This record gives sequence, structure tokens and C-alpha cells, in this order.
Amino acid sequence: MGTVFETTDIEYAAHILSSSYGSLKIDGRGQHGAVRLAQAALSPSVRFDHNSFAMSFDTTGTRLDVLLIGHLRSGRLAYHVDGGERLYQPGDVFLAVSPGHPYAARSADTDIDLAVIDPALPGRLASAAPSRTGQPVQFTRSDPVSPRAARQWQATYAYVRDTVLTRPEANGQPLVAATASRLLVATALATFPNNAFTDTSAEDRRDGSPPTLRRAVTFIDENARRDITVADIADAAHVTVRAVQVAFQRHMDTTPLGYLRQVRLEHARQDLAIADPGTQTVTAIAYRWGFTSSSRFAARYLQAYGVAPSHTLRQC
Repeated sequence: MGTVFETTDIEYAAHILSSSYGSLKIDGRGQHGAVRLAQAALSPSVRFDHNSFAMSFDTTGTRLDVLLIGHLRSGRLAYHVDGGERLYQPGDVFLAVSPGHPYAARSADTDIDLAVIDPALPGRLASAAPSRTGQPVQFTRSDPVSPRAARQWQATYAYVRDTVLTRPEANGQPLVAATASRLLVATALATFPNNAFTDTSAEDRRDGSPPTLRRAVTFIDENARRDITVADIADAAHVTVRAVQVAFQRHMDTTPLGYLRQVRLEHARQDLAIADPGTQTVTAIAYRWGFTSSSRFAARYLQAYGVAPSHTLRQC
């Protein structure tokens, strides 16, 4: 996957890890073994790493520059943060360390999957307006809210990896990569406790009005080709994210992103209707409009238009 580093040199491994996650030091005195670090970018804000360490070592770091969500496949891992200790065993899902916090860790023959996320991304994608709380969106605990949430994270990680990351024809499409990144971060927000504000205020209910809806719909219609988020839609409508959600639910019985998917589906239908079936495919057009799964696109298309997308393509 992507870039792979393999070494038995602890200092070189520490250099790669520091450049990937934030300044750190590794103490592996007396240890010998192989280190394999694999990295693949999903988008500018999200990367998938798979790291294997055939040795035991201690790590100290002044800070992490990124959000790290890990799934320990084998081995043992312990974090020491803010005076507490967290121990992880194979199968555990966890948020490593909050960005900016110093930490120490001990790793013993670990094999681990990591989602590496720009710390600003959850705030841009959360279903709350950070300006309403006065605080950026932050994760407040390192363990999932429930075993079911941990399983959902693993399933979403595997889905994005297998349907987007490992398929160049999908990952090469900006809207697909952006949609998959948002799906992963939305799952993270549902998996780990955080301070995202979700209550609906009186101001939000007042602002969920027809004029707000018109401004939001116009923005979506004019920008469906771009990678836009619900926060972008709210900014264009001059209201909070919660208010624009209220407007779509109240007046259209959908969500802002649900309406965006409808608009993109219609654009895909138009592209299919004029495409040359000898040179174009349903999958390529679905990817162009940000649909990460061709089978799900086909099901959604059939439900909306009563025919399979392949039928529309052949009719041109």
C-alpha cells in the first residue's frame, strides 16, 4: 500500500515515525528486529498506515501532530499520558493520544492499523457549529463508546480501504476520496466520545427557514462538482450547521448531504445519458460524482429512476 519503509535501523525508524506523526524518540537498546511502515494517502487530510515492529521498544514524544486511531492486530501496546496508563491487546480499537499532548509508550511485537487524520478535519465535518460552542471539536476519551461502536469503526475502515484506497480508479477521483474521508471521520465521531454540540437551539429553529433553504439549495446546485461539506453549505446560507439541517429536514424531509447526493445522482444520470458506452463505464461515472461503491450507486439509481444505470448508458 502506497509508500513502504522496511528497516532494522531503529534510528531510521524513529526518523520516519517523527516525520509521520510528530517528534518522538525510540529506545530499543538491546533489541534487534525488523520494522515495516506502510503508508497510503486517502486524501490530503486522511492517510492509512500499517506498521509492524518485530521487537520491543519504548517511545517518548513531545506531541502528536495528527489524530491517530489504531486497531491493534497483534502484540501489546501501552500508553502513558497525563499521569495515566492505557493497555491495549489484540483486537482493541483506540484513539492514541490527543494532538499536542506529551506521551510515552511501550510496544511489544506490535502489528497495527492506523487512520492518520488532520486534527482540523473533525471540526469541519462535525454535525455542530464550532462557533456555537466557542470550542473546537475535540475527542474527550480514548476508548470507544461501546464494543458495537468499535466494530463499526473496524468495518468502516475496512470498507474504505478495500473499496477506495486499494482501487486507483476510485482513489484517483477527488470526490470519491473526499466522500470516503468524511465517512471515516464521521464514524470516528460516532465511535469516540467528543464535545461536538448537537442540541438544537431556539436560534437554530428560527434560522431553519425557507430563505435559509433557498440559499443552501442554490449553493449545492452550483457547487455539486466540488468537494463541499455541510459546514460549507451552512456558511453559504449564513447560518449554523444545525440550522441548515433543520431547514432541510423541515421543508424537504432530508439532510443537506442527502440533497447533495440527489443532485449528484441526477448529474450522473445526465452523464450516463450522453456517454459513449464503448469508452465510458457506469463505475467511472459513479466515481466521478463521488459515489464510493458502484453497487450502492446502482441500487440508489434504480430506486430513483426505475432502471439500472447500465440501461441509461446503453440508450445513448
